[in-house]
Amino acid sequence: MSERWLALAALWSWRKRKACENTPVLILACAPLGNPGDATTRLKSALESVKFIAAEDSRKLSRLAHDLGVTYTAKVISYFEGNEIARLDALTEILLSGEDLLVITDAGAPGVSDPGYRLIRAALEHQIAISVLPGPSAVTTALLLSGLPSDRFCFEGFPPRTGGARKACFQELSAQSRTMIFFEAPHRLQGSLADAVEIFGGDRPAAICREMTKTYEETVRGSLTELLAWCDGREILGEITLVVGGFDRSTQSYSDADLVELVAVRERAGQSRKDAIAEIAKELDLPKRQVFDAVVALKNRQE
Repeated sequence: MSERWLALAALWSWRKRKACENTPVLILACAPLGNPGDATTRLKSALESVKFIAAEDSRKLSRLAHDLGVTYTAKVISYFEGNEIARLDALTEILLSGEDLLVITDAGAPGVSDPGYRLIRAALEHQIAISVLPGPSAVTTALLLSGLPSDRFCFEGFPPRTGGARKACFQELSAQSRTMIFFEAPHRLQGSLADAVEIFGGDRPAAICREMTKTYEETVRGSLTELLAWCDGREILGEITLVVGGFDRSTQSYSDADLVELVAVRERAGQSRKDAIAEIAKELDLPKRQVFDAVVALKNRQE
């Protein structure tokens, strides 16, 4: 059987079951990052069948449908970061009325640094079924392109826009041993890299993944210092994903001042000193007493 036939058969079976149950479904559809050839058959079938689509950009949805050779008749509702909260009640009402609702963003998965999370929570609160149409992901695509360890990683979304907040964010992640993945705007990339060099260290391995799956796809690998130099004087365009290697405990030791600052970062975030000391000691694989003594020593000097 062809893939198309199997998808249609599955869709028919799902429609028949749904007709009997009369239950709505919130459909979270992963969209291609750039190359429309990455769209799944399930995505194409769902676009053709649903009556309501919440789209981050209706023009991009129309262009994607054209590239896929798909004709949709659904009512398209604008759903982006700026109106996500304002649209929540209306979109929830569509589901409560018994209709399915498909959510699609410009690229990748809804809810991952894109609108969707609040609607997912609302659907769950009303016991509405959720279906995910898996597909392209900038997070895992960049991770694999980077060549950095992929057995353990964390996604940190967009770093804060201002330098002070961004440095504080990076400081909190400075002892993170997993590979870290960030989204970043082209005009802020150089500033983020400069702060990363200062906080993580210039020798930390990293990769810039730009315009993934698109015509001008580019991956630049090297140390943070090398990537910062690559950015200097260069016009950077397109979608950017930054991948940074995790902290290697075997290659770095911490001074008392370093330990005190790490504890202070946690305290400023609202954590108690006791808990901050315990977590820093665990993350750095150090005796809790060593971190405690460093904090006490600084306190005594200040007095």
